Amino acid sequence: MTATSTSPSDDADAGDDLAGMLLIATPGMTDPRFRRSVIYLCSYSTQGAMGLVVNRVASDISFVDVVGQLGIEVAERAAEVDVHVGGPVETSRGFVLHSTDFTHADSMAVDESRALSATIDVLAAIASGGGPRRRMFALGYAGWAAGQLDQEIQANGWLLVPADDDLVFGADHATKWDRALFKIGVDPSLLSGVAGHA
Repeated sequence: MTATSTSPSDDADAGDDLAGMLLIATPGMTDPRFRRSVIYLCSYSTQGAMGLVVNRVASDISFVDVVGQLGIEVAERAAEVDVHVGGPVETSRGFVLHSTDFTHADSMAVDESRALSATIDVLAAIASGGGPRRRMFALGYAGWAAGQLDQEIQANGWLLVPADDDLVFGADHATKWDRALFKIGVDPSLLSGVAGHA
């Protein structure tokens, strides 16, 4: 996958049914940045697509570090919020994928139960111990130019899986790839290129 600078707002009018789905990287995914990745598709249209990797957590930066740079204090109960590596595009830009019990004027609805926000307000709400009931904070995103994602799916780079809150928001990141495949009846150990790898 070639990272593009497609911005989330470019696809805000997307009404196609791929938005709200999960992309699961197949063993044939040649881009090392996306090996064994699970990506939630936030938008999809004829102009391109945008998503967030939901199973990769940053090891070198904390939520406290990020919001501290914005002058926001973090309540003790919010200090353990994971910072996800959302993708290779605009890696200093933050996004919160969240349940729709919290919305802001600038939030983008993805489907009936999930929305995407990229405002300081949502970060401040989470830092105070409030905000959306379910949420995932990511730096950066994955973006595709017009027709690019469709080509990658046709080339067997990705499998499509219906999203559920456990796969999107759950904390067991190490098993999300396997669990997503099992959800569509695929045993990861039987996929070409998987056997023999730890």
